[in-house]
Amino acid sequence: MMTGEIWTQLSSAITGLVLAWVMFEQYFPHQLRGYLEKYSQKLMSYVYPYIQITFHEFTSERLKRSEAFSAIQSYLGSNSTKTAKRLKADVVRNNEPLVLTMDDYEEVTDVFDGVKVWWSSSKTVPKTQSISFYPAADERRHYRLTFHKRNRDVITKKYIEHVLKEGKLIAVKNRQRKLFTNNSSKNSYAWKSTKWSHVVFEHPATFDTLAMETKKKEEIKKDLTKFSKGKDYYAKIGKAWKRGYLLYGPPGTGKSTMISAMANLLDYDIYDLELTTVKDNSELRKLLIETTGKSIIVIEDIDCSLDLTGQRKKTKEKDDDDQSDKEKDPVSKKKKEAEEERKSGSKVTLSGLLNFIDGLWSACGGERIIVFTTNYVDKLDPALIRRGRMDKHIELSYCCFEAFKVLAKNYLELESHEMFGKIDELLGETKMTPADVAENLMPMSDEEDEEDCLKRLIEGLETAKEEARKKTKEEAVSKAEKADKEGGETSSQVAKENGEISAEEAKENGVIAGG
Repeated sequence: MMTGEIWTQLSSAITGLVLAWVMFEQYFPHQLRGYLEKYSQKLMSYVYPYIQITFHEFTSERLKRSEAFSAIQSYLGSNSTKTAKRLKADVVRNNEPLVLTMDDYEEVTDVFDGVKVWWSSSKTVPKTQSISFYPAADERRHYRLTFHKRNRDVITKKYIEHVLKEGKLIAVKNRQRKLFTNNSSKNSYAWKSTKWSHVVFEHPATFDTLAMETKKKEEIKKDLTKFSKGKDYYAKIGKAWKRGYLLYGPPGTGKSTMISAMANLLDYDIYDLELTTVKDNSELRKLLIETTGKSIIVIEDIDCSLDLTGQRKKTKEKDDDDQSDKEKDPVSKKKKEAEEERKSGSKVTLSGLLNFIDGLWSACGGERIIVFTTNYVDKLDPALIRRGRMDKHIELSYCCFEAFKVLAKNYLELESHEMFGKIDELLGETKMTPADVAENLMPMSDEEDEEDCLKRLIEGLETAKEEARKKTKEEAVSKAEKADKEGGETSSQVAKENGEISAEEAKENGVIAGG
């Protein structure tokens, strides 16, 4: 009976306290509440002997994730599994154990040089939060370190440094390389707290399996390795620690495979930037800020991503016509500009892209490689690919015999064969991309052997050679006929007039004088 009375009295007291707190929150003046909290904290400091240090996930108004927070997360993930009751699990690599980290609102203890400390994880959720199946975009996570004030020097001068150092080493050991893509501005949701989404990067391409001349591969590998070790050198010469690569050549020559090989060589993440989904130059800068070091920022098919060719000429023509347009019909001019803006979608300009590559914002962070790929290098504005922006230009062309030998080793495990001589001869006479050569070398069934694959490649090369010959002949005939129509004089016409060849033979020859 006594126990029941105690519980009744306790519940009544709790209810009274809750009611008093609600009334305090609603009716007590805000200014007085501030003073009360201030002096209550001072009073508590006299009787509460512990100090707290908070490490927030984001700094500088959420522009960049804190490196200290990431290091602490890795350190606690390695040291909290024995004591924490609630953990988060993640897979780093296949066939390896799970990586466990401390869950939100969990607390663990740690001991350093005989000093006991407490770590707790928490997050701040906005008061005005819509009902959703996804976490709010403005959630702010943080870790709080609590220790006795008599251990201040040990904690601030030794322990925190120890945690950050160990956390970075653990992060490197458990590092999971990622392939990022930027989220579309038009399709963004409130629950996305970052402008990038990612998947695990598992592309197997390496420079050893890359179909390219050995000398050229070694040159590129040396350049990449020198860059990755050049932090002090770049600081010495006063340049941001970044490097630009322009990969150009026909489709199917291995530009994307080259990027994968670069990432695997340096152990870098890849950020695949889709320019057409970027709203404007300001958003482009924000995307750059959210990229991390040890990364490759890729813009594939730069000539197709945006209308970045000939913009200066267009701008000049537009300036020349501005006055006449205003005089004629300013209303229709505004409508036309609005329609062009609506169709283009993205407002990223050539100037904005140049600033992205080597402007002031490009120096935020370090150890980044920027890669452009294109099929038509002549279409690009010279300012975009000049040395200093795209420091190294790499042409990826059609398959040569040395590149074929790499593919034969990859696909058929062959280093030599009697048919190699014929293939060498055909590769010197016709153009075939490494992608097409690889497709011919790949066995179609278990019954096919190496010889069948090599025969199929020879047939493919002979077919390509014949098609190229026919195309050249057709172009020559077309050019001769065009010259005839324009009244020009061809060598075939001269020969016909001199009685050397007939009209039909002249068309068949199709050789234009001076052509």
